[in-house]
Amino acid sequence: MLLFQDATISTSAWALAFTAATVIGLSKSGIKGIAIVNVTLMALAFNAKESTGIVVPLLVFGDIFAVIYYNRHTQWNYIFRFLPWIIVGLLFGVLIGNNLNEATFKIGMAIIILMSVALMYWWDQRKSKLVPTHWLFASLVGVMAGITTMIGNLGGAFSNLYFLAMRVPKDEFIGTAAWLFLIINIIKLPLHLFVWGTISKETLLFDLKLIPGIILGVVLGICVVKLIKEKLYRKMILILTALGALLILLS
Repeated sequence: MLLFQDATISTSAWALAFTAATVIGLSKSGIKGIAIVNVTLMALAFNAKESTGIVVPLLVFGDIFAVIYYNRHTQWNYIFRFLPWIIVGLLFGVLIGNNLNEATFKIGMAIIILMSVALMYWWDQRKSKLVPTHWLFASLVGVMAGITTMIGNLGGAFSNLYFLAMRVPKDEFIGTAAWLFLIINIIKLPLHLFVWGTISKETLLFDLKLIPGIILGVVLGICVVKLIKEKLYRKMILILTALGALLILLS
């Protein structure tokens, strides 16, 4: 059961958590690829498993903004095809993560982060951007997205691959992903609350204090998204995220 005391949180943990909330806002404003950083920061601020429950309500708040802003671009047919496989993966993730101790959970999260970084790097370096569109690809990617989003809130890399495989245009990509992750994160709330015990009244009150960080991230994201060159930006995120995963392993 989660033991979380707001009063005992160090200044450094507060700084990491607020930065993570800002990163969530940046990611929900349309800056793809940066969401993985908030997972690393939260895991550094708190215990790895504990941090996943703190993050989920923040993700829901950010998803609500994304849905409001991008709703007109949503393509529900992609959600209906992909969501059932993610739910299957979620259930696997609940069982796997529930039986892991903190040390093993931390190692697993770090490995998933590094695998996600490698996956994004591999995708960026490919000359061909074609991805198999067979149903087996959707099922495998969906299950992996479900497992990783439950264990570490890290399903973004796999869901991105699916949408790229379906050749979803940019605006439809963002709008569809916004609704998909809102549904997924709402499903995860009771699992964290009643199965893992990583959400409590204390963590929810703590999340409320981080909402300004999300709003700040949203505003900043809208302002700077067009100013950063995509190639340089993605390289920076990949390097920082890989370093963060290594810090989780060493902490």
